[in-house]
Amino acid sequence: MPARLRLADPAAVASALESRTPADDRLLVKHFLAALAERAPGNSVEVRVPPVAAVQVVPGVRHTRGTPPAVVETDIDTWIAVASGELAWHDAVASGRVLASGERTDLTPYLPLTTRPTIED
Repeated sequence: MPARLRLADPAAVASALESRTPADDRLLVKHFLAALAERAPGNSVEVRVPPVAAVQVVPGVRHTRGTPPAVVETDIDTWIAVASGELAWHDAVASGRVLASGERTDLTPYLPLTTRPTIED
């Protein structure tokens, strides 16, 4: 995970979700990308939230140069909405708010990032 992406303090996340200033949004984007990287470690999908940050996640073929074969790109508001569970992943993709191309770009198993993942038997 890039050094600039770190999980934020839960109180800071809760406060940022309430106030949603530009600085709060940057904190939330980085926090949720860091949470995704923890939940779906790997390098086969690049998730981009310009102009704030990007991260490579999801197990599979490692990408090292050029444009990755699997890319997810969205805006700040949409990323925060899907990461927090306010917006379903499939709805965001269907409406064009999320552009996802390539294999493994369905992030549904990892979302929302505000809850703990369930362990399947």
